[in-house]
Amino acid sequence: MKYVATIDDKDFSIEIVDDRHVRVGERLIAVDFESVSGQPVYSLIFDGKSFESFVYQGRRRLAGASARAAVPVKVEDEREKRLRAAAGGGVAEGGEFHLKAPMPGLVVAIPVSEGQEVKKGQVLVILESMKMQNELKAPRDGVVHHIKAKAGESVEQKQVLLNLQ
Repeated sequence: MKYVATIDDKDFSIEIVDDRHVRVGERLIAVDFESVSGQPVYSLIFDGKSFESFVYQGRRRLAGASARAAVPVKVEDEREKRLRAAAGGGVAEGGEFHLKAPMPGLVVAIPVSEGQEVKKGQVLVILESMKMQNELKAPRDGVVHHIKAKAGESVEQKQVLLNLQ
């Protein structure tokens, strides 16, 4: 499984290779990560160095604190990050918005129609990819201008599915 960890606005690509190895960028690193007595305190041996950390999950964030410092870390799997980007992080409030497929997949349903007014967060398209259904939602209020995909159709990554005005 691949993840993106963000620390101080810097992204790190992390892949869990197996129970004892992770890849950070291009580096393969041996790790040992164990909970201490079932508590949120963990023993971590990372690249031959030992750390003891308190790890807790907040709202969509993991944070760790050691004897040295508290470090907020945002962790997303790659799919989540693509979906969030497709949902329109930083979308302008006006003008036309092109909803694009964040990954190749099969359009399962389009529960809106052309000319329909939609609210921010309303499901526009349900896309199946890798046996998972993903709801692609409106990034802002608007009107569905033109639907360019059909239920049952296979689509490619970055293909425009519909336009919102």
